[in-house]
Amino acid sequence: MSMLSNLDLIRRVPLFSMLTADQAQAIADSVSKRRFRRGELVVEQGRKSNALFILLNGRARVLTSDSRGREVILAVLESGDYVGEMSLIDNEPHSATVRAEIQTDMLVLQRADFQRCLPEHSSLSYAILRGLVRRLRNADRQIESLALLDVYGRVARTLLDMAETDAEGVQIIRHKVSRQDMAKVVGASREMVSRVMKDLEERGVIETQENGFVVIKERLQNE
Repeated sequence: MSMLSNLDLIRRVPLFSMLTADQAQAIADSVSKRRFRRGELVVEQGRKSNALFILLNGRARVLTSDSRGREVILAVLESGDYVGEMSLIDNEPHSATVRAEIQTDMLVLQRADFQRCLPEHSSLSYAILRGLVRRLRNADRQIESLALLDVYGRVARTLLDMAETDAEGVQIIRHKVSRQDMAKVVGASREMVSRVMKDLEERGVIETQENGFVVIKERLQNE
């Protein structure tokens, strides 16, 4: 794990970008660092963890499941993202499970420290509320996608959401795109997703590189 101080790490997290020097130091004095192994649960649906978890590096999946054990991937979290804030605010169990996809380092802020920060640190409160709004908007978009788009459209939208634009303006997904994971995201069978991906590749819309990265070569239609 990095030898940077907690304050250095706090300053790198977008959630804390609005804090004053004194506020950032107060948070830095309260957090601890924890490493999660690949596949390890960070929080579990239906349970309380009483902590806020901020990703420093690595990647984690937000999952929900039904009574039959069928999983749906709600989001993929990366550096700077955080989980557990809704449970800290309303003291209710987690609405989803978060599992480390690869080895992931996190900062952990316990509930007591979190509550102590809120009354005097209005900028932190505002930053968290903005994050909540963003997540609600993302959830609405996911619901819209499942309700209104066919499988082809949902796959296209998910690929666009996963992609980043490099220095040359090329849209690229910088990790292997699992057909099984994609199926859970879009709510379709793995076979259907594979057919859509194969069609996109044959038409030259996307290109899967040897390292598993996916390059979007033409404009995807997601609506």
